[in-house]
Amino acid sequence: MKSKNKKNGILITLEGPEGSGKSTQIKNISAYFQKKGIRPLILREPGATVIGEAIREILLHLRVKAMAPETELMLYLAARAQIVHEKILPALKRGRTVLCDRFEDSTVAYQGFGRGLSVSEILKASRLVRGNLKPQITFLLDLDPREGFKRIKRGRDRMERAPLVFHRRVRRGFLTLAGREPRRFRVLDARQPSDFVFAKIREVLEHAS
Repeated sequence: MKSKNKKNGILITLEGPEGSGKSTQIKNISAYFQKKGIRPLILREPGATVIGEAIREILLHLRVKAMAPETELMLYLAARAQIVHEKILPALKRGRTVLCDRFEDSTVAYQGFGRGLSVSEILKASRLVRGNLKPQITFLLDLDPREGFKRIKRGRDRMERAPLVFHRRVRRGFLTLAGREPRRFRVLDARQPSDFVFAKIREVLEHAS
């Protein structure tokens, strides 16, 4: 997949609840592009930079018991500011395809719908750190949180240990965001086998080429 503007690359993000299979599909998408002679840059949020990985450790560490939602939000935004300016924008300027495991939509879903912070205020703050950057395509792997936690060992990090009701609010948040931007989002049923899900993803990528 190449941008119509040959000078710029394309940002593709994957979103979804815990255990929805994002990591597996990123590997599949990467292999798909490599077969076409495209070497994508694979990133994750928070992380992918020295600063981002340090912030990730703080955010997800099980010893962190009493983090205020506002603190959590600002740490995610700080990690995003770094990955955008250090990794994503330079790669896009070089014409690379960027695959990112989570981006702004996760912040809105988790800290907005999940934690109850103002979505409009989150978007204002996130716009400050990402500028005009937006994903061209976002794949939302939709899955009931209870099913997701059956697939993974729950409690591996602080966010996974949040109550099930929290994760259900997050899922509703993702679906709400997808409903607001149907041209960007592709909602996929993550209950299906991973090969079936990737076949749907491949159809979208082929159509967008």
